[in-house]
Amino acid sequence: MDPLADLLDGVRARSAAFCQAILEPPWSLRIADGAMLALATALRGHAWIVPDGGEPVLMRTGDVAIIKGPAPYTIGDDPATAPDTVVRPGNRLTTMDGVDITDELRLGPRTSGLTPDGSAIVASGTYQVSGEVGDRLLNALPAVVLVPRASTPSPVMELLAQEVNGEGPGQQVVLDRLLDLALIATLRAWFARPEAQAPGWYRAQSDPLIGPALKLIHGDPARPWTVALLAEKVGASRAAFARRFAGLVGEPPMAYVTSWRLALAADLLRSSDITIDSVARHVGYANAFALSVAFKRVRGLTPSRHRTGA
Repeated sequence: MDPLADLLDGVRARSAAFCQAILEPPWSLRIADGAMLALATALRGHAWIVPDGGEPVLMRTGDVAIIKGPAPYTIGDDPATAPDTVVRPGNRLTTMDGVDITDELRLGPRTSGLTPDGSAIVASGTYQVSGEVGDRLLNALPAVVLVPRASTPSPVMELLAQEVNGEGPGQQVVLDRLLDLALIATLRAWFARPEAQAPGWYRAQSDPLIGPALKLIHGDPARPWTVALLAEKVGASRAAFARRFAGLVGEPPMAYVTSWRLALAADLLRSSDITIDSVARHVGYANAFALSVAFKRVRGLTPSRHRTGA
């Protein structure tokens, strides 16, 4: 595994919500579904994405956007158009004062609008991200990531749009996997752009020394890694490796190892009922006491208090 693969595994689509809106100007939707992450594209026409307190972002036909939640935002034909419809959890649609109009606007199983011939079509899928591994990816993204059509050669979003209107067997699984592929393709295209300011751990993956070291750490987090052992594995001196790692990733090697192990432990504590001692050994600590010392030093609370949501 590599850092991006591990982080993407934390945000895999599972019964993700999809919708396709067919719209005619002037139009504006208030998105208040509470999703941690949304992937959207304009299949026809354009749309302005307006984060609360942020700068509007224009999404043209074929562009793909990743929008970070869970705070509400607005999407419309113009940044100045006031919203008249709210998109709520489960793709329920209401007026601004809360009257449910979902059935009135339904044009298909996952399609809404007043007419099938609108000048704008916006398709989207949402993730309910949970856990600290997923948070590490979200923290690396701006409020809105926009990848122009010219930089998104993958046809996955078009396949998604076609599948949204289908009713075949296993459709939800197909939609989930297509959404995952679309997210991966969009993130890779975004991080490759100079304005993306990709995080250090992403840029370092292409380095001939630090890239393999990151794969070793993520592939076997429980191994008793030391700077000397990692340096030996990638064929570098200890001092040179440590300097290069800190310069590219933004933190020393063992600080990175610790933060990754504790993120894995935090998710295991919340998502399973295995003992704290088992969690400790799974992520590279000798026992529950050793994990507790590290956990409290870095996070300010014990693993047991984290597990109970304290």
